[in-house]
Amino acid sequence: MKVTRQQVLAYRIAEHGLHRAARDESELALFDLGVQDTSNATARLALAARLPRPAGDLAGFTLIWSYRGAPHLHRGADLPALAEALWPGSESDAWARLAWRADRGIPALEAYAVTARALREAVPRTMGKGAASAALTAAIPPGLSQWCRGCQATHVSEQLMRLAVLPAGIRLETDRYPATLSPIEPWPGIPERTRGVDRVITTYLRFFGPATPGEVAGFLGTTRKSVLPYWPDDLSEVDVEGRTCWLPEDRLDLLRDPPAPPPVRLLPALDPYLQARDRDLLVPDKAAQKALWRILGNPGALLVDGEVAGVWRARTARTRIEITVQPFAPLDPETRAEVEAEATTIGAVRGAGSVAVRFATG
Repeated sequence: MKVTRQQVLAYRIAEHGLHRAARDESELALFDLGVQDTSNATARLALAARLPRPAGDLAGFTLIWSYRGAPHLHRGADLPALAEALWPGSESDAWARLAWRADRGIPALEAYAVTARALREAVPRTMGKGAASAALTAAIPPGLSQWCRGCQATHVSEQLMRLAVLPAGIRLETDRYPATLSPIEPWPGIPERTRGVDRVITTYLRFFGPATPGEVAGFLGTTRKSVLPYWPDDLSEVDVEGRTCWLPEDRLDLLRDPPAPPPVRLLPALDPYLQARDRDLLVPDKAAQKALWRILGNPGALLVDGEVAGVWRARTARTRIEITVQPFAPLDPETRAEVEAEATTIGAVRGAGSVAVRFATG
């Protein structure tokens, strides 16, 4: 099956729920994967781009460091299975996820298990991240800690602690900064083996496909070699403008004939749609890529007729929010009106009394 770039983008937009067909957050299939969140309420902004009104109570969802140690909102009931699926399948897999570059004196898989068990005991109640880190550092072998210039102290490796949180059954308190940790009760215990990786791969391919094993590995924070043993059988090969990619068989009909994208959406920084690993397909222009994906402080993305057509930022002053949109090319009056309508959704999420939109140039 051969498809065009435009078909792929329209397919992904539909799978990501950006047509606002779901009535509320409980109907969003996107939670099969999870929604990344930050202190700027990016998850709620991402949900607002997919729902007819801002999301309500998210009590049924849990914030936790999951993929690549980044904070994501997941359904609470999904977490034990996700912990098994993200448990490293080999020593080289564990090393890749931890991004270790030197001998720590302890095998990486053992480091995972030791740290997860210690973390479960170190956080018996709600604790700030600093206190939890100190308790964990005291309980693990010295080789798993390192000198931190920012803290001016020796403590557990940041990535190791983040990756140990899910298998340990430790969640993050939402809307608490700095980070605050709490135990999940009940919790089945530290995973004894890797299980369900194929389901996670299929889920990634559903939302970001057609894609390659290397792109799946990038999302999981590991290597292509570590992903291949779990590659599902029920996938179809798809030619995306000369690239061999893969998609679940049951999504082929939607890929073949996806609905037209909505006219305008304002996606927050780190929106799930922007997490695809094939950035050259999503945003072919290198200058646009540089504007959208920055080393620090990513802006949001302006989506127009299925294309990333610009970036935006918001500034809040008291009860007023000002959204500055910088399109990559001039926008017609009708599209500008759509942008202004979408901006009211951002204002509602952030509790702004009024919203102003400014279109920047250059």
